[in-house]
Amino acid sequence: MQEYDPEKIEKKWRDVWHKNETYKTRENSEKEKFFVLDMFPYPSGEGLHVGHPKGYIATDIFSRYKRMSGFEVLHPMGWDAFGLPAENYALKNKVHPRIAVEKNVTRFKNQLELMGFDYDWSREINTSDPNYYKWTQWIFLQMWKNGLAYESNEPINWCLSCQTGLANEDLERGKCERCGSMVEKKRIRQWVLAITKYADRLLEDLNLLTEWPENIKEQQRQWIGKSEGLIFEHAVEGLKIKLKTFSAHFEASYADTFIAIAPDHDLLDNLIEGTPEENAIRSKIEEINIKRLENKHGDGEVEGVFTGRYAIDPLSGNKMPIWVASFVIANYGTGIVRCSAFDKRDLSFAEKYNIPLKNDKGYLAGIDKLSPEELRNVMAKHFIKNNWAEPGVMYRLQDWVFSRQRYWGEPIPLIHCQGKCGIVAVPEKDLPVRLPVVEHYEPTGTGESPLANISEWVNVKCPKCGGLGKRETNTMPQWAGSSWYYLAFAMGGMSNLQFEDNKIKEEIQYWMSVDLYVGGAEHATRHLIYARFWYKFLYDQKIVSTLEPFTRLKSVGLILASDGRKMSKRWGNVINPDDVITRFGADTFRIYEMFLGPFSDSVTWNDDAIVGPRRFLERVWRLQEKASVNLTAGSVQKNDQQKTYAQKLSKAINSISSDIENFKFNTAVSTLMILASAMEEASSLSKDDYLIFIRLLAPFAPHITEEIWHNFSNDINGRSIHVSAWPKISEIAIKKTGEQVIALPVQVDGKVRDIVFVLPGATKKEVEELALKSTKIIKWLGDRSLSNIKITYIKSRVFNFHN
Repeated sequence: MQEYDPEKIEKKWRDVWHKNETYKTRENSEKEKFFVLDMFPYPSGEGLHVGHPKGYIATDIFSRYKRMSGFEVLHPMGWDAFGLPAENYALKNKVHPRIAVEKNVTRFKNQLELMGFDYDWSREINTSDPNYYKWTQWIFLQMWKNGLAYESNEPINWCLSCQTGLANEDLERGKCERCGSMVEKKRIRQWVLAITKYADRLLEDLNLLTEWPENIKEQQRQWIGKSEGLIFEHAVEGLKIKLKTFSAHFEASYADTFIAIAPDHDLLDNLIEGTPEENAIRSKIEEINIKRLENKHGDGEVEGVFTGRYAIDPLSGNKMPIWVASFVIANYGTGIVRCSAFDKRDLSFAEKYNIPLKNDKGYLAGIDKLSPEELRNVMAKHFIKNNWAEPGVMYRLQDWVFSRQRYWGEPIPLIHCQGKCGIVAVPEKDLPVRLPVVEHYEPTGTGESPLANISEWVNVKCPKCGGLGKRETNTMPQWAGSSWYYLAFAMGGMSNLQFEDNKIKEEIQYWMSVDLYVGGAEHATRHLIYARFWYKFLYDQKIVSTLEPFTRLKSVGLILASDGRKMSKRWGNVINPDDVITRFGADTFRIYEMFLGPFSDSVTWNDDAIVGPRRFLERVWRLQEKASVNLTAGSVQKNDQQKTYAQKLSKAINSISSDIENFKFNTAVSTLMILASAMEEASSLSKDDYLIFIRLLAPFAPHITEEIWHNFSNDINGRSIHVSAWPKISEIAIKKTGEQVIALPVQVDGKVRDIVFVLPGATKKEVEELALKSTKIIKWLGDRSLSNIKITYIKSRVFNFHN
C-alpha cells in the first residue's frame, strides 16, 4: 500500500470539506443543540505560535465528538480586531490599523485552516466591521437610555505611552497591561458604564455556574469584592471637613487609635493645606504614589506620612491622628479606614511610625463571650443606636471606564448639542456611526481622541433641534465588541445581525447559552465579567432568555517554549505551527498538543517528542492492510482471545467518550495508542472493528481518518466520517462476546443523575470509575469528599452515591 502522505491527504480533505460545506451549521434543526466557542483571538501581526492552537484543538475535538453523537453543533470563529493592540501595532509598523487588521486576519485564518478545524466560516465575524459595530453601538445606546452610561470627570488611570484612559482591569501591578508603561492618575472627561448596579447579580449568579472552575469564580468574587460593614463619620479638628470611614470588621472599633487615608484620595489637598509641613507632606505623598505605581511596596511593607491633622472619634471623643498610608486604596470603600493593634497591617504601620495603640478591644461588658456573629450583631446595633455609624455595603468593583482617547475603536454614538439639548443619541436609523478614514491617527497628547481634529466628521446637526452639534470623539475599548460576539454567532454571522426591542430572536432562543466556552484564565476579571454584565443587561431588555451567557467554562494551560519560558519574540523562542505542520502534518500536530499533558496545566514543548504521535499515525495507516484481509466482522470466531480484545474495545469507547467530556485529552490519546497496539497484536482485525477505532480517532486526527474511512467506502455511501455515528459499546459487546450491554442508572442521593454503559458483571470499582468521569455526577456530588460518601451497588440494576 502507499505510504502515509499527510501533506497530500490533508489538503485533499480540507478542499472537500469546504466544497461540501461539511461543517456548516444547519438552521431549524430538530436535533439537540451544542454551542462550543473559543475566546476569539486578536489577530496580531506575528501570527499564531504553537501555544495558541491548544484551546482551538480541544474545542475542535469536542465539537466533532458532539456532532458524531447526534447534536446540531455550532462551532464558529471570528476576530477581536478593535482596540489598543491593533492600533499600537499599526503605529509601530507605520501602517493603517484597518490595513494591518485585514492582513493579519488573512494570516490567522490561513494558519487555522491548515489545522483542519471544523469552524462554520459562513458565520465569521470581525468586530471592526461597520456591519458588526453598528450593533455594538446599538447596545451602548440602550445602556445610555437606561441610565447605565454616563459622563465622568473623576480621576482615571492615564497611560502616558498609549495616551489614553484605562479601566482598573487594564492594569497589571500598576502599569498599563498593553505597553507596560507607568500609569498616573489624571482627571479627564470619560464615558463610564455603571457595572456596579449589577454587582450583586454578578456575584450571586456565580452560584448558578456549577460548571465553571472554582478558581475563576473566586477571582470574580474577589474582584467584585463585596463587603458589608459600618460607615463612621468623623469631624476633623480645625476644619469643616467630615471624614467617612468604612469598616467591614468593626467589632473592635473601640480599640481604634488612628485613621489612614489613601495617598491619592481627593480630600488630601484640603486636609494638608495650611499645615506647617505642607510642602514636605506633599512631597512624601508624591513619593508614595510613585512607588505604588512602580509596585515597590513589597508584601507586608508599609509607608506613610502624618498629615498634621486629627479626626474626632465619634465613639470616645478622642483625637485620632490622620495618616497617609500606602496600603489604603482610594476606590475601595471610602478610601479612609480606622486602624488598631488588632490588624497585622495596621500594627506594622503603627510600630514603624510610633503611633500609640490600645491592646483592649473595648467590648461592652459581658458580650465578649458571644459567638463572632452574635458579637458583630450586638456591636452593630450599639453603634447605630448611638448614631455613631450607619450600615454600609462597599464593593471593590468600580464602574467601568469605557472610553478611550484613541482612533481605532467603535465611535460612541452620541452628539453634543451646542444649544440646549445636551447630549443626544444618534438615531438608530443612522447607525453605524462609521469610523472616518484618516491618514494620521496618532494620539493627540492633549487628552482628546485623534477624531477631535477631523472637523468635517465632528461637526454635525443636532438630531433633536437641528442646530449645531458635535460628535462624541472618544471611542470604545476593545472589550466592547467581545462582550456580545457570541450572540452574533448565534444569529448567523455578519449578514444576519439584528436586535429587536422586547423580542428574543429564534436563533438566540435556540443557541443560547453557550454550552462550552474555552480560553485563557487571564480573562477572569475582564472579559468574563464584562460579557456577563452586558448579557444580564440584554436579559433585562428581553433580548436573551437565559441568566448567564456561558454554561461551562474551561481554562487552557500555556504551552511553554523548550527553555521553560513563555513563547515570545523577545526571547527568540517562538515556534511557528506552520513549520511543524509542514514537517509532520496537522493530525500529528493536533495529537501531540493534546498528548503533552492535562489540558489546564502549563506544559513544555519538546521538538523531539512529536515524532511519537507521527509514528502512531503511521501505525494506524498500516492497519488498513490487516483490516482489508477480513472485510466482515461475522467471520471472526468467538474465542477467548477475541472476547478479551472485544472487551478492550468496549472499554475504550467508554473511556474515550468520558475523557473527551472531561477534557482529559491526553489520557484519551493514550487509550487510542494502547488500542492500536492491541489491534496490531490481535490474530485478525475485522473491517468493522477497525472502523470503530477510526471513528474514535476521528475527532483527534480528522484528515487521516477521513481518508481511511473512504478507502472502505463500499457501504458508507460517501458520507464524511465526521457526520457518522459515534461508536456505542453495544456494537462490540453483543457482536463479539454475546453479552448484552447494560444501561446502568447512576444515582446521587437516590435520584438518577446519569447513565453509564457497562458489561454484565462489572465490578463496583469499575462502575465508580466510570461514574466519576461524568460531569453530571460530579456536579451533583458538589464539594463533598468522596471518603465520606457511601455507595450502594446492585449489579445490573442501580449504582447510588449517598450520605
